[in-house]
Amino acid sequence: MRSHIIIKRLLYIFIIVVVIIIAKTFWLYREVFAPNIFIQGEEQVSLYIKTGSTYDNVVDSLKKHNIIKNFKSFDWTARKKKYPENIHPGRYILTNRMSNNELVNKLRSGHQDPVHLTFNKIRTLEQLSERIAEQIEIKPYKLQNLLNLDTTAKKYGLNEHTIKCMFVPNTYELYWNTSEEKFLDRMYKEYQRFWNDERTAKAEKMNMSREEIITLASIVEEETKLNIEKPIVAGVYMNRLRIGMRLQADPTVIYAIGNFNIKRVLRVHYAIDSPYNTYKYAGLPPGPICIPEISSIDAVLNYDKNEYIYFCAKPDFSGEHSFARTLAQHNQNAARYRRELNRRRIYH
Repeated sequence: MRSHIIIKRLLYIFIIVVVIIIAKTFWLYREVFAPNIFIQGEEQVSLYIKTGSTYDNVVDSLKKHNIIKNFKSFDWTARKKKYPENIHPGRYILTNRMSNNELVNKLRSGHQDPVHLTFNKIRTLEQLSERIAEQIEIKPYKLQNLLNLDTTAKKYGLNEHTIKCMFVPNTYELYWNTSEEKFLDRMYKEYQRFWNDERTAKAEKMNMSREEIITLASIVEEETKLNIEKPIVAGVYMNRLRIGMRLQADPTVIYAIGNFNIKRVLRVHYAIDSPYNTYKYAGLPPGPICIPEISSIDAVLNYDKNEYIYFCAKPDFSGEHSFARTLAQHNQNAARYRRELNRRRIYH
């Protein structure tokens, strides 16, 4: 009888232990493995952890997104996995219904998700620095200061005028917390990759350096936005260089002035004393007046072998140009365009 009671008590104890284990397992699953990230209206969000961030900083960033349902369970999981001692900066994509375990493992591993960095329509190093700083962690003034150093240009075999040449507009995959120095190293690597054997051979055949090709491409870029016209415009400038004629490119004058809102270049502008003023100085300017698109660079490398010496914007403001072989033809085209400028009251 007594043994029966003992067995019965042991059975009760066993049942209680099993219930506790089941309850604890359920609690552990809920705290660690159950979904705890819920994103409204989107499939994912990007969490940016700045360099030097603390665990509290990460928590604050997560709270701003308002996507974690139970912060106590996240905090418990994070501390159990020693995440507060293993903070890694970067960009991390968080997906809907992630568990605490998945989230902490991702953040603790430091395996961040790369940024797809792009830039185009850039005229100055200041614009470039600001555009890049919008996409990765760097400070714009730090990047600009670095670009303005003579030692930086010399490191890449360039100078203060040609430093822009190493930036080829494209989409690049890199980490959000990439430093200013590493960003420049990456751009130079891409610049070298861009100048493959085919492009290099074409430049050599033209007796022009990479920097000269890009400088001319920057003028073509500012003259026309139509890809079909770019090789023709490049051909015009190659003709002018061949016969020793000054390039007389209005965009170089605008660049020399530094006022990119000018819509009409006047005679007074032609007098500005700057090596970038191709009305005043023969040959190419000392460096590019913008960061040209790949289409403009390739247009120069594959310039149209035409006989045009002049070109002028069409008066219909379509963006197309009228090309001419003689000055008389050009003067007629230019007169029509000036009349339209006056009719539209565009005087400066």
